[in-house]
Amino acid sequence: MAKLTFSCVFLFLFFISFFVQSSNVAYNVISFGAKPDGKTEATQAFLKAWQSACNSAIASTIYIPKGRFLLKATVFRGPCKNRITVKIDGTLVAPTDYHALGNSGYWILFIKVDRVAVYGGTLDAKGAGFWACRNSGKSCPVGARSITFNWANNIVVSGLTSINSQLTHLVINSCNNVVVQNVKLIAPDLSPNTDGIHVQTSTGVTIKGSTMQTGDDCISIGPGTNNLLMSNIKCGPGHGVSIGSLARELNEAGVQNVTLTNAVFTGSDNGVRIKSWARPSNGFVRNILFQNIVMRNVENPIIIDQNYCPHNQGCPLQSSGVKISEVTYRNIQGTSATAEAVTFDCSPSSPCRGIKLQDIKLTYNNRAATSSCKNIGGTSSGVLVPESCL
Repeated sequence: MAKLTFSCVFLFLFFISFFVQSSNVAYNVISFGAKPDGKTEATQAFLKAWQSACNSAIASTIYIPKGRFLLKATVFRGPCKNRITVKIDGTLVAPTDYHALGNSGYWILFIKVDRVAVYGGTLDAKGAGFWACRNSGKSCPVGARSITFNWANNIVVSGLTSINSQLTHLVINSCNNVVVQNVKLIAPDLSPNTDGIHVQTSTGVTIKGSTMQTGDDCISIGPGTNNLLMSNIKCGPGHGVSIGSLARELNEAGVQNVTLTNAVFTGSDNGVRIKSWARPSNGFVRNILFQNIVMRNVENPIIIDQNYCPHNQGCPLQSSGVKISEVTYRNIQGTSATAEAVTFDCSPSSPCRGIKLQDIKLTYNNRAATSSCKNIGGTSSGVLVPESCL
C-alpha cells in the first residue's frame, strides 16, 4: 500500500511538473501599444513585451502579428527567468533614414540571453541609403548589423527572412549551442559588407537549409569558432563561405572543427575560402571538411589566400603566421568562371600542411581548369580535375 501511495504521489508530482514546464504565457506587441502600420515607432512597445516575457517565471511567447512594425536600434537584454519564443508573422522595418540607427553598430540585439527562439518573420533594414553613402565616399555612420546575438546560449533562429541589411544580416558572437535553419538572407550583389551570417568566438553552431544572396560572404567564420556545422546551404551571389580574414591581431583564437556539406554555390566570387592577412599571428585553422559541393560559374571555387593585403596597407613584405592544417576537400564538382579553379597560396613562414583533395571535378569553358600551389603539403586521391598540384 505504501509503495502504491508513493507511486501515485510521484506520478502526481511528475504531471504537475510537466504541466508547469509546458505552460506558456503569450505577449502580443499590439497590446503594449505597437501599431502595424510601418510608420508609428514600436520600439518601446517591443521592449515592454520583452520585459514582461523576461520576468516571467514560466516559458513565454512574444507574438508579432501580421503587419509592418517600425523599430529603431533595440536591445533585448537578459538574463531572463525562463525560455522565450519570439514568433513573428509580420515584418520589422528600420527607419528609412539610416542615420536613425546611428553608430550603434546593431539594429536588433539580443545580449546575455539563454533559451531564446526566433521563428518566422521578415527583417527589412532598408539599407540602400546607407550603401549609397558608403559608395559615395562621404562620411557615414558605422552601419548596423540586422540581428545580433552576443553572449547567448541555446538559441534557435528558424524561418527568418532578412533583406537589405546595412551590414551583416545575422551575427553570432561569443555564443554556445546555436541552430540557424531555413533562413533567407538577401541583399544586392554590389551592396558593401552585407555578409549573410558571421560566426566568431562561438562553439556548437549549426547552420542548415538556408539561402544567402549577398554582397559579401554568404557565411564568414571568424577567430574562436569551434564545432561549426553547415549543411544544405545555397550561396550566390556573394563572396562564398570564408574562414577569415584571420591574422588581424597577433594574439588571435584559432578556428577548428568546421564542416560544410551539401552546398550549392551559384555565380559567387568564391566558393570555399580560407583567408588570412600577411601578418604575424598565433592563430590557426585545423580540422576543416568541405564536401559534397556543387559550383556553378564560381570565380574561385577552392582557394586558400594567406597573402591577403588589400591596397598594400598594413602588411607589405610580411608573412602570415596562421597555421593551416588538416583541411579536406571531397566531392566538389561543377564549373569555374576563371581558368584557375584551385588556388593554394599559403604562407612561406607557415606553410599549409595536411591538405587533402579527393574526387574534384571542376571545369572551365567545357575543359579542365587549372590549379596552383605555393608552400603547401598534402595528398590527393580519386578523380582530380584539374590535376592536383599537391
